[in-house]
Parts: sequence; C-alpha cells; structure tokens
Amino acid sequence: MIKLPSSDKSPIPKKAQLRVTAGLSGLDQVLLWFSQLHESSISSSLWLRCSLALAEGFTNVVRHAHKDKTPDFPVDLEVTMFPEHLEIRVWDEGPPFDLEKKIREIQEATDPFSGGGRGLKLMRDIADELSYTRLPDQRNCLLIVKYYGVQTRA
Repeated sequence: MIKLPSSDKSPIPKKAQLRVTAGLSGLDQVLLWFSQLHESSISSSLWLRCSLALAEGFTNVVRHAHKDKTPDFPVDLEVTMFPEHLEIRVWDEGPPFDLEKKIREIQEATDPFSGGGRGLKLMRDIADELSYTRLPDQRNCLLIVKYYGVQTRA
C-alpha cells in the first residue's frame, strides 16, 4: 500500500455554474441557486454578505454591461468553494471597464441620498479580493473572493 503525503489529500473544490437569460427578473433565480450551495461550515452571516455581493454583481451586469442587449441575453455565473475561501465569478459581454477607477470615483462623489451608485463600494467592502478583468474572448469577468478562514477581514 502506497501512502500519499498529506498535502496530496486536499479536498477538491466544489464548483457550480449557472446561465441566466432573464434580465433583472433572473435575480431571484440567481439567489435561489446560490442559497442552495450554502454549507454549514460557512457562517450564515458570511454567506448572506456573499449573496449580497453576488446580487450587486449580477444587477450591475444587467443594468450596465448588458444595457444595450436584449433581456434574454445570457449571464454566466460560477461559484467555487474551497476549504478556506469562496470564489464567485460573473461574466458579461459589455465594454471593458476600470473597476478600481470607478470605485475611487464613487468614494469621492457618491450622493448619500441617491437611489444607486453604492453597489461597487458594497462589493469592495464585502470581498477580500475583487477584480474585473477583460478576457481574450471579449468577455469580462467579475471575481469576488471571500475568505472564511484566518484571512477573513469581516
């Protein structure tokens, strides 16, 4: 019998994918799908914050990146759960976008009484890592990473 070193026994990440083609009305489907992925090893309050970040990311894709697309234009989502963190990816086919620059602008100019404009800052506050990357296939990928181990900010 061959014994493998303990480093070779790391758990395989759990991955789930969803394609939504229903515009803003697809948010309910996205949140239901995400809630079904929740595991007891992740606190409910942390999961709720991640759910909020996912809702903001999805809503931004529909309202901004896909604003000129038909309501049935697809949005692809993926959640990968590792033993110490969660990764949420949301892909869109909108124009390139400088996430960091927009967050800086929002922090400087957000009207506290406006009905919107705080979603990106909210995602930044929830996520331990947040990025928005243009891919070679001309899609963009929003990545939200949240740690639930020692590295967690809040």
